[in-house]
Amino acid sequence: MKNLVIIPAWNEAESIEGVIAELRRDAPGFDFVVVNDGSTDSTSNVCRRLGATVLDLPVNLGIGGAVQTGYIYALRHGYDTATQLDGDGQHPASALPAMLECLRVEDADMVVGSRFIEKKGFQSVPLRRVGICFLSFWVKVLTGTTLTDTTSGLRMASRRLIRAFAEEYPNDYPEPESVVRALSLGAKIVEMSVEMRSRSAGQSSISMRKSLYYMVKVSAAMAMARFYNWKKKGLDK
Repeated sequence: MKNLVIIPAWNEAESIEGVIAELRRDAPGFDFVVVNDGSTDSTSNVCRRLGATVLDLPVNLGIGGAVQTGYIYALRHGYDTATQLDGDGQHPASALPAMLECLRVEDADMVVGSRFIEKKGFQSVPLRRVGICFLSFWVKVLTGTTLTDTTSGLRMASRRLIRAFAEEYPNDYPEPESVVRALSLGAKIVEMSVEMRSRSAGQSSISMRKSLYYMVKVSAAMAMARFYNWKKKGLDK
């Protein structure tokens, strides 16, 4: 199998070197591509100095546009799986082989790394945990599927979902909405416990002031994604 790691990065020059080193050490069977989302720091230069494949976006598209760029790259280069892994050092590369095995054993379309199954490692800040609990409840209401970590940025997709996400992917704060879209397409999503860390450097693109806007916008987008007729397309077999 050909396995790709998509690393969306916006101003992650301080942390990206460690992420790349960890991937090469702990997940040697995975290729990776850094999607430099219009960074204004030296993110691209650091990655190129390390010999990484870099896709430089001319402007900042946000996390959704950066990740979709990675899915398009994965589709065009014939990858069987594509894993989103953030460039801030929160996600352990050592989890990737186990996620790949889980995808295979469960015959799943997506494996989501969850920090809340065993409640180990960094559990996010209290306000965000409240928001994550609400979004998990909303996913359950909309789809009947129970997921504990709907905002997790560590997720592995099968080739069927690579094709679907390369064609269409949410623009803004895409993780919860993309889960609903995938479930509405008939995808099987499973979670696996992963011990995550706090970001090693930089700052999140979601400020506290944006949190209320995030909740309202994403909740509405999730509902629209659920009731749009995705079934007419379905997933490629």
